[in-house]
Amino acid sequence: MKNIAFIGAGSMAEAIISGICRNHTADPADVSVLNKSDDERLVFLGDAYGVATTGSAREKLKEAELIVLAVKPKDAVTAMAEIAPFVPPHAAVLSVIAGIPISAIEAGLGCRAVARSMPNTSAAIGRSATGVAWNDHVTDEQKTAIRSLLASIGTVAEVTEDELHAVTALSGSGPAYIYYLAEALEDAARAAGLGQATARDLIIQTIEGAGAMLRSSGAEPADLRMDVTSPGGTTEAGIQGLREGGFQEAVSRCIRQAEQRSRELGAVPAVPPRLR
Repeated sequence: MKNIAFIGAGSMAEAIISGICRNHTADPADVSVLNKSDDERLVFLGDAYGVATTGSAREKLKEAELIVLAVKPKDAVTAMAEIAPFVPPHAAVLSVIAGIPISAIEAGLGCRAVARSMPNTSAAIGRSATGVAWNDHVTDEQKTAIRSLLASIGTVAEVTEDELHAVTALSGSGPAYIYYLAEALEDAARAAGLGQATARDLIIQTIEGAGAMLRSSGAEPADLRMDVTSPGGTTEAGIQGLREGGFQEAVSRCIRQAEQRSRELGAVPAVPPRLR
């Protein structure tokens, strides 16, 4: 897909642009970035990736085949209102904005192909777990192009828009849960006498190794857990401690509450009456 216009120049926009360039998904000359403010940021992106960020970026918007909405949720309505007169009728829209439903994007930019996605912060290193949902106007060709673009920052799962709330709770917020677990492991390891640097190295490798085992083995998590758990051994004792602490219930509550919050945020009217 040629002529990709990014609206917003933050970390998620940069992660996708970096992935596009790294994987040759699109020619940087066909990518433009618009941002309401922070010219220094635009200069950086132009210098780092060779994308258009100057006055020509607005002209490229008029020829765009794909618009990537990557602004903050609070700025989404204003951003859509500002670009609406320049967006060509045939252009598809890919949103990476949390909490803004497809219906709000359709209201702001008209009846057109819209994809709504939920990447996570690991997109910065090309390891995002991203969910994407489509409206009925997205063609098979557009889906292929958008999947390719999102695959440049990690794995992609197609879901319904309603399922994006669960995706947000699971993988959108998921890195924070893993970091929280790493914090707890590090604190416990230091209390047991390990130095911080040693503990962190061991924790990072343990998390990476377990994830790699899940992916490469194809085994069920429970089976992999049992492979490590010898009767009467140290792992069994540790698992018992987690059970006594209500580990599974806490994880379940974590996902439920995050999903509910996603639904609450998505229910807030995102488009003022004048744009409806």
